Amino acid sequence: MSYSPQGRRAENTGFDCIHCGQPIPKHTGGSYRNHCPRCLWSRHVDIMPGDRAAECGAPMEPVGVDHSGKKGYILIHRCTACGAQDRNKLAPDDDVDVVVALQRPPL
Repeated sequence: MSYSPQGRRAENTGFDCIHCGQPIPKHTGGSYRNHCPRCLWSRHVDIMPGDRAAECGAPMEPVGVDHSGKKGYILIHRCTACGAQDRNKLAPDDDVDVVVALQRPPL
């Protein structure tokens, strides 16, 4: 278990997707699952990964995909309430079709 700079214990917990309702089990392998692998939506709950210290709690829409030489493909979320943006590594079980759709420019 790790601790955030705010002194809160980081938790690796499961959740129900705020967008599609899919039950998401806790992530295994040393990292924190922060988005739904089916629709890629998230919830604005963390300031630091796993700390559950953000008070907003609004849905975070997947708005893009970026690539980092160190981390690989990165999912970009924007909070639908406060506009905060977050960057998170894509997980191996994320829906590839949704990821590809995010990479296409709008019509």
